[in-house]
Amino acid sequence: MKEEKIGFVSNYYSKISVAAVEMTDGTVSLGDTLHFLGHTTNFESKVDSMQIQHKFVKEAKKGDSVGVEISEKARAGDKVFKIVAD
Repeated sequence: MKEEKIGFVSNYYSKISVAAVEMTDGTVSLGDTLHFLGHTTNFESKVDSMQIQHKFVKEAKKGDSVGVEISEKARAGDKVFKIVAD
């Protein structure tokens, strides 16, 4: 599997298990699998729910700040990659 860097985590909200992702490259859509990578972070999570400005969206693009519900704890500064099929 190949990975494309799409952005980084700017904040993590533990009570609702949501990472705020700043999109610096590419796009992310519902159903995509993301890889979160940092000093103590290394996990994959499927995108089942995304919001921009508290509104549910199906896709986010470069320049967006998107909230993504994730399966594990992420930390500010963690890199975010989209896993793409070869």
